[in-house]
Amino acid sequence: MRSIYLSLAIAGAVVPSVFYVQHFANQGPDPMVFLSAMGANQAVRGLSADLVLASLAFWAAMFHDRRQRGGPNPVAFVALTLLIGLSCAIPAYLYARTREIGEAARTG
Repeated sequence: MRSIYLSLAIAGAVVPSVFYVQHFANQGPDPMVFLSAMGANQAVRGLSADLVLASLAFWAAMFHDRRQRGGPNPVAFVALTLLIGLSCAIPAYLYARTREIGEAARTG
């Protein structure tokens, strides 16, 4: 599973970045233009709301998991979510989490 998580994290970084680069190449680096594009129509607003709520659920689960069982530091994955996207952050977190579980099993 680790190789699948790593592959998905890489894809989750590359695919959205292609669209971000295209957007900023066409619209310039203004973050307000980017944010206003997130509300361009009802479909985009729905997708944006879905991503925000899913991100909040992911963050809550990571911090809870960290308190209960240890695991990777959630701060890096919150940053990944905000800077790249949820499609990169979730598989990257799962990769890091399974890596820590594997290391703990070997040393435990």
